[in-house]
Amino acid sequence: MMHKRGLHMITFALLAIGGLNWGLTIWDMGIATWGLPSGLVDTIYGLVALSAVYEIFTHGWRCKECKNEM
Repeated sequence: MMHKRGLHMITFALLAIGGLNWGLTIWDMGIATWGLPSGLVDTIYGLVALSAVYEIFTHGWRCKECKNEM
């Protein structure tokens, strides 16, 4: 159970990072403008996308975890 909870927290954090990055692009301040190597930026974007897919397909039956944490 702890493994799934840990994965949930990691994917949630990556989704938060992705959402904040989208917001920062309004002011042209997204992570792509930080001078990071393009491979690292692509990796971050890939992890955020995989996290979104994971949360889309698993969050519904795990929602109790979020309620217990708050």
